[in-house]
Amino acid sequence: MRAKTNRYISALRLDRWPRSLAILPGFVAALVLYPSDGEPTTSAFQLAARLIAAFLLTWLISTANYIVNEIADAPFDAFHPSKKNRPLVTGEISRGILLTAYLMMTGAALLLGAWLFSSNFVLSLAALLVAGLVYNVPPVRVKDIPILDSTVESANNPIRFLIGWYILPVPFPPACLLISWWAFGNFLMVGKRVAEKKFLTAAESSGYRLSLKRYSLPMLVTFMLFSALVFLATFALFVWNQDWTPFLFILPLILIYLIMFMRKSLQDREGAEEPERLLKNPYFAVYTLFLILVFLAAYLLR
Repeated sequence: MRAKTNRYISALRLDRWPRSLAILPGFVAALVLYPSDGEPTTSAFQLAARLIAAFLLTWLISTANYIVNEIADAPFDAFHPSKKNRPLVTGEISRGILLTAYLMMTGAALLLGAWLFSSNFVLSLAALLVAGLVYNVPPVRVKDIPILDSTVESANNPIRFLIGWYILPVPFPPACLLISWWAFGNFLMVGKRVAEKKFLTAAESSGYRLSLKRYSLPMLVTFMLFSALVFLATFALFVWNQDWTPFLFILPLILIYLIMFMRKSLQDREGAEEPERLLKNPYFAVYTLFLILVFLAAYLLR
């Protein structure tokens, strides 16, 4: 009984909770761009409580999306060298129980979101939910359509940004900031496909991810470079519009970071497939911390 419960917990992919921290940039950006907006009497404790609640609701929706992915991808995961061992693929758990959990999670998240936050926040949560359905579920299932697959998957980045942004009562964020955040996510997602195209056999890649049959490795690398350029250009436009000149000097350091990831996607399948694993690499971890400190210094000098 305990072993079966563990298999259900495994299907929820709760260990991917760090991805829900993607709401944090949106929250920080709203605080920075609108420091005196909304409710000036809100304490630091109340802000922290809102942030934690928003994170938990985002994690709940993300977990529900993983359930959809687990069910919709089961026939395809059977072709993947490691994902073929997922509990639904091996028949160890029930799809009906997973669907029940999905309905309970989505209902709870949306109701609690409506109770605790604004309508814009709830709409952002709902957008994250819809993006998961569009990406995974037939007859749309853009996961099988080249270009659209990573484009829609990467939409989770700006959506999570908006969830964090709308923790506060602020206007809609600058479009270039959202596009920049999408392009960075797309860069990572295309890198994931580069690694799959290079390291999976033809039978594994075409059976596991149908869109890979229509991709070539040069096409993927080109799309990855395009995403990097869009990210850098729109980020530069954002800091220019804000007159934050010191941030422009960070662009070469960010470019180095992107090159490091691109090299990793061409050399290591597992690191590119799960970008958060890269932080276990001491070089990536130290450089990430370095970039955070540089961003903080640039903000103080702006």
